[in-house]
Amino acid sequence: MSQLSTTPKPRRNVELALLLLALAVGIGANMLVGVDQEKAFDSDFWFQSSLLAVAALVFHGVLRFRAKYADPVILPLVVALNGLGLAMIHRLDAPGDDTGNNQLRWTLIAMAVAIAVIWFLKDHRILRRFTFISLAASALLLILPLIPGISAGEILGARVWIRLGPMTFQPGEVAKITLAIFFAGYLSSNRDLILLAGRKIGPLQFPRFKDMGPMITAWLVSIGVLIFQRDLGSSVLFFGLFIVMIYVATSRISWVVIGLALIFGGGFVAAQVFSHVELRIDGWLNAFTPEVYDRSPGGSGQIVQGLFGMANGGLVGTGLGQGRPDLVPFANSDMIIASLGEELGLVGLFAVVMMYLLLFTRGFRAALGTRDAFGKLLACGLSFAVALQCFVVIGGVTRLIPLTGLTTPFLAAGGSSLLANWIIVGLLLMISHTARGPVDTTPLRPGEAEESMGIDTPTEAVKHS
Repeated sequence: MSQLSTTPKPRRNVELALLLLALAVGIGANMLVGVDQEKAFDSDFWFQSSLLAVAALVFHGVLRFRAKYADPVILPLVVALNGLGLAMIHRLDAPGDDTGNNQLRWTLIAMAVAIAVIWFLKDHRILRRFTFISLAASALLLILPLIPGISAGEILGARVWIRLGPMTFQPGEVAKITLAIFFAGYLSSNRDLILLAGRKIGPLQFPRFKDMGPMITAWLVSIGVLIFQRDLGSSVLFFGLFIVMIYVATSRISWVVIGLALIFGGGFVAAQVFSHVELRIDGWLNAFTPEVYDRSPGGSGQIVQGLFGMANGGLVGTGLGQGRPDLVPFANSDMIIASLGEELGLVGLFAVVMMYLLLFTRGFRAALGTRDAFGKLLACGLSFAVALQCFVVIGGVTRLIPLTGLTTPFLAAGGSSLLANWIIVGLLLMISHTARGPVDTTPLRPGEAEESMGIDTPTEAVKHS
């Protein structure tokens, strides 16, 4: 009787087939935009399409050599979303505007950085060694927009950008990655301490007060972002990231209850104290009130115009290039979901949301499959960061929640967001490679297990001291 093989399959050919389909989506959307503008198949179309295709295929080739067991669905999903975003941004470019080409340049840079992450990061567990360095890097990244000389000042009511020559960059986008690395390293190392029993109230087992230091710290950081940077979206994102990761680490719903209480408590106080938060909430609740609609700043005109645009798209949309999403302020960045909803309709918007859902589930699948606690927490945190960002953006555009300044991952115009999210893709691919790959049964040399987990051996500890 033949024995069944347990050797995992790389599935790179499946990825290649899906990648070609993803390129067809992005390039096809760009072609339809060109047809509407009577510039189909011109030199710009071939140049942009060729660059996107070459970059995607190079990325695929790198995975064949460096991470052949990585999830075969993640890269095609991201390429499809990125390609669709490029087409819509290019479609919204006014005469003389270069936003579409700038987004393509950032796409190539971001993919190159993600490739570098995959090429040089042989094992994601190495990142555990940089737990507290990641915390320091996060603090620096969040402080940079407040430093005179580097700060780009207040733009659209927020202080979240720094100036790099002629460009602006948002360090907070990278901070969500370094914070995820810190949370994963800290929680995987201190899980037993956090799990110590405290007071039991009903069915919930609450932690001891002295063990709530990490959550209070994360809450204070998010409040600091809200106060000093005036950025409601990033504040929610950072604290939400910590709540999910501590819940995954402990499986205790009490942490979520405490976190939600802190969110609503902080939000209520912020709405009473800070005018920009009050205006956001008022614009959400009273969006169709004429006084609120016409108010500047803090009016609801952007939200209402986006809602009317999506209503105009109906079920199947007006068609790419046939709508008027340009009537909505920041149609290519904050409101790109409304732009897509108008021209692709409810069906097209559901397809975009489904691609995001598939991306999240593949990230969570990598977390379930990996064998180390750090990798599980990191994959969950990174996947949830993208998921929460999508929820906050789409919820704001559809008036489910107040509108924030976050950008839609891979779709919206913005180089810093694109760079950070492609780095997340690279890390998820590496974690999924470890999760899906064969188990190495070779006996470990003394201290090798500790090294792979980022724990200092006695010899290394002496060297470090």
